[in-house]
This record gives sequence, C-alpha cells and structure tokens, in this order.
Amino acid sequence: MSEQSSSATRLSPLGRFALFVRQVVAELRKVIWPTRRELIAYTIVVVVFVAAMAGIVAVLDYIFTQGVLLIFG
Repeated sequence: MSEQSSSATRLSPLGRFALFVRQVVAELRKVIWPTRRELIAYTIVVVVFVAAMAGIVAVLDYIFTQGVLLIFG
C-alpha cells in the first residue's frame, strides 16, 4: 500500500474530503481551457452534428413507419 493511501485511511471523513478537494483543484490547474472562439466553434460543431443525427433518425423513422403501414395496413 502506498504511503499516501495509508495516511489517507487515518484521516477523518472531513480530512479525506479536504484532501479530495485539494487534489481536484490541483488537477483543474493542469487543464488547458479552450478560448472563447474555440468554445464557440466546438459548440457549433456539436449542435450541427446533433441536428444532422436527429434528421437521419427522423428520416429513418418515417421510412420504417411507412413500411410497417404498407405491410400491416
């Protein structure tokens, strides 16, 4: 067992929570955040992709509905 994990087991629940928060903050400092322009571009790409997928599903749903109605009346 590592030294940190053995010391973490001796901490109180509040101490473990504080350690968790410190580790989260340390990891978030390592993140390379997108610029505003990149964020807008990524958002547009995602919205267009989701709209295209929704359109494909809608077309397939309509085709299958017409096929079922044709077969079963």
